[in-house]
Amino acid sequence: MTPARALLAAGLVLCLSALPVAFWPQLGAAWWAVACVLLGVVLLDALLVRQLPPLTITRSLRHSIPVEVWSKVMLELTHKGRHSLNLQVHDHYPGGFAVEAMPNALILPAGRTAKITYRVKPSQRGDAAFNGVDVTVISPLGMWQKKHHYQLRDQVKVFPNFQAIGRYALLATDHRLSQMGVKRRQRRGEGNDFHQLREYRAGDSLRQIDWKATSRYQKLISKEYQDERDQQVLFLLDSGRRMRHEEAGRIHLDQALNAMLLLAHVASQQGDAVGMLSFGGSQRWLPPRKGAGAVKALLSRLYDLTATHDAADFLVAAKQVMSLQRRRALVIILTNTRDEDHEDLISAVQQLKRRHLVVVANLREQILDEVLARPVTDLDSALQFHAVNDYLESRRKSLDHLKHQGAITLDLEAPQLPVALVNGYLMVKASGAL
Repeated sequence: MTPARALLAAGLVLCLSALPVAFWPQLGAAWWAVACVLLGVVLLDALLVRQLPPLTITRSLRHSIPVEVWSKVMLELTHKGRHSLNLQVHDHYPGGFAVEAMPNALILPAGRTAKITYRVKPSQRGDAAFNGVDVTVISPLGMWQKKHHYQLRDQVKVFPNFQAIGRYALLATDHRLSQMGVKRRQRRGEGNDFHQLREYRAGDSLRQIDWKATSRYQKLISKEYQDERDQQVLFLLDSGRRMRHEEAGRIHLDQALNAMLLLAHVASQQGDAVGMLSFGGSQRWLPPRKGAGAVKALLSRLYDLTATHDAADFLVAAKQVMSLQRRRALVIILTNTRDEDHEDLISAVQQLKRRHLVVVANLREQILDEVLARPVTDLDSALQFHAVNDYLESRRKSLDHLKHQGAITLDLEAPQLPVALVNGYLMVKASGAL
């Protein structure tokens, strides 16, 4: 319990009023009478505020919220006493969350319920906790304030922000993929699964014509095929120190995770099974699974994954995949490499290609392209320009070496990754290479 401003103000006024007593002693008796009355009022006010207020508090919130998005939290306070309460309420939201409209002050009448709504915005994925509510009661005369803590704990899971990829996910259907830059590559003929019969269209090959159906309907009927289903897609996600690189407030790991979730959604829609293995300090394994639950399973397994300070060991990860994934799969390595990583990465690809089809999606820092786009005006900018050029040339040669090993390579900036991954997947599906 601590003094409030009203008590401090009253004490100051009482002290100032004692000054005339020094000049007019006859006022001393009146001053002491006022002081005793004030002291009695202060003590009575203190006794009234010391009691635990008859409050019931509940918190309502979503227990799974997206990162970097405002989410609503509501506190409901029910007052079961006989007198109004002057309250200041502070909810113990998780550290690192941005907050709006908290703390909150209100007067709660007797027998009434009040609702306090505020917003929080988490800055990173993972588990977080609301650890209780502090309620500060102001005494009836406003001279004291007493803080009471209510144990009210709620756990929340902060997931990747689906708003960042929601536009893609909504478009990720057979007839709308082109709106997000994805090129549909449909292949009809041997090696694909039969989809349906339809009327003949100009450009259909003769071997697509179903002659029995044509004879029955007295018009040309073609067979339409769809890409093979029930295939396996396995993500090999680097969570090592390279993926800590940050651009525009987002690290490469988060951007790779969003792209992975988008492709998982598209692959599930195509009838394929999706799984993942993370490496680079944090190893998590999820065997490929089919259906709408595949994306949810990935989210549950990866929502709290963070980039570590460890170096990624591609060869060890490849050996683990060869041991865990017996069936042939499309293995997509999501990483950010340097020159010193390439020998290890090439060895890993050589291991994986014995059984799997490998895609290496290698993220490139945006600053490299920005340096090349700047005008060369002095010696420093010229040296920087040539250094970046040399680095990119070395990187290109390493990726060419991976291509010679049979891998499909993507060298791109993180914002380009979602569409490039989906395009690469559809190209593989259409080619029948898997």
